[in-house]
Amino acid sequence: MEKIKIAVAGPRGRMGKEAVLLVHNTEHFELVAVIDRKNDGGNLQDVKGFENIPAPIFTDIKECLETVQADVLIDLTTPEFGMLHTVTALEHGVRPVVGTTGFTKEDLQKLQEMCEEKELGCIIAPNFALGAILMMKFSQMAAKYFTDVEIIEMHHDQKLDAPSGTAVKTAQLIQEVRESKQQGHPDEKETIPGARGANIDGMRIHSVRLPGLIAHQQVMFGADGQSLTIRHDSYNRESFMSGVKLAVENIMKIDMLVYGLENIIE
Repeated sequence: MEKIKIAVAGPRGRMGKEAVLLVHNTEHFELVAVIDRKNDGGNLQDVKGFENIPAPIFTDIKECLETVQADVLIDLTTPEFGMLHTVTALEHGVRPVVGTTGFTKEDLQKLQEMCEEKELGCIIAPNFALGAILMMKFSQMAAKYFTDVEIIEMHHDQKLDAPSGTAVKTAQLIQEVRESKQQGHPDEKETIPGARGANIDGMRIHSVRLPGLIAHQQVMFGADGQSLTIRHDSYNRESFMSGVKLAVENIMKIDMLVYGLENIIE
């Protein structure tokens, strides 16, 4: 099997480091470069924690993709850089696999048009944990029968966006099968603003941020005399790598934008 040449953006981040190790330890993957805001012009094997993993370091993504030959860019950075990196990759004929959240509908439309024009695949996944994808799909199935639903997502206290991309994606999947409905008492009043959480189509999303957490979500359904809770927990960032690997392997076969791993798993 011909190796897939991969550049990783954000190698020193907690997710980025796992991605570097995934690429390094996968026989049919090849790490050709990393994009990092530090150590420009150096080599990854000289950075603490990456001994024996050689790869040139670039700070500028454009310079990187013009210098090395890459098939795929894995971007696990921040919403601030996610769109820039994704657009730049497509402009250089490189397929992006993106775990950054914060893309707007306008961003996704632009990327879809670029994918069609360049005939390249792009995968953006709010969550790469396969268990989380199944949690979202099961929640969509349940919403056909339980129309009252609240989402509680819990993450570490360094997460920048709230609600999480996974929670928003879950709500969007539920919207596809659930009629818009305002939940709770019609005269309900928040005595402290925000007490009932964010409102998406009548559903409520609650965001918890605490040290010690990684990524957790439960979707709670209620009906007369019963409730149903669907929950997923990621206890470490290695849990996301099976989805990253799946995305890299699948992106070589598609020429369109895919938003959410649920679109590429059976």
